[in-house]
Amino acid sequence: MTTHGIVLLDKPLGMSSNSATQRVRRLLSAKSAGHIGSLDPLASGMLPICLNEATKVISEILPGRKHYRFTVTLGARTATGDAEGEVVERSPVPPLDAAGVSAALAKLVGVQQQVPPMYSALKRAGEPLYKIARRGETVERAAREIVIHQAKLLALAPQTIECDLLCGKGTYVRVFAEDLARALGTCGFVSVLRRISVAPFERCAMQTLDSLESGAVLNLMAPDAALPQLAAVQLDAEATRRLRLGQDVAYSQQGAAFEGAGATLALGDSLRIYDADRVFLGLGRASAAGRVQPRRLLIL
Repeated sequence: MTTHGIVLLDKPLGMSSNSATQRVRRLLSAKSAGHIGSLDPLASGMLPICLNEATKVISEILPGRKHYRFTVTLGARTATGDAEGEVVERSPVPPLDAAGVSAALAKLVGVQQQVPPMYSALKRAGEPLYKIARRGETVERAAREIVIHQAKLLALAPQTIECDLLCGKGTYVRVFAEDLARALGTCGFVSVLRRISVAPFERCAMQTLDSLESGAVLNLMAPDAALPQLAAVQLDAEATRRLRLGQDVAYSQQGAAFEGAGATLALGDSLRIYDADRVFLGLGRASAAGRVQPRRLLIL
């Protein structure tokens, strides 16, 4: 039986996101797979992986809010911002208390400007920054707007701080940790990082590689579960047939449009398309008032 859907993997430490994705693909005998977002090898936690026909929705999945728990080791800064890099700076750690750390965290909440790290997958002239960094080179990076929704202190020790972070897309926790350490009068790096969840899967359970290898019951999310931001339309049997032939079709406004679809749709908007039984057919595009054209349909 072919597997189509999204696996919420609890990625283990020491494995790249791509390696974890390919491991899941082989374990579940999937022909194709792709992950949503990525986690560094030294990070663990939620990594959504789309299998087979579910890979067709990846382009429409918006990077949602992410929930992390991490530990900052103080007194040293590394080239990579985490425990993998060599130490490039040391600084004494001043006496800290919970009130002072919490106050520093509070100042980092809200809309912020963050400069991406050199050790990142962002590209300059087609080349990933981390490759440039490995040559010992540094290039200018423009600051980007990020949003920190919540930052809480969980535990404080003389040399470490454990935090809980809820942030928007594009946030580098390693840079956040360095900024926090700097605000506290020292330097630091991320020594432990775990992603608790990724929107829209905040309340969903993860599965481990061990459970998949042991043949445990597979908890597979439907492909459209990752697309709550898209309006959805429903087609009757004849419109469904014609849509599968690649034709532009009409959808009824009388009870057939649901979950936000309707008159507010703009020309070119992406849509979720369902048949009369509300089975997800794939992605379409609003082509005119009350009409939709196929874009990426699932073959199940």
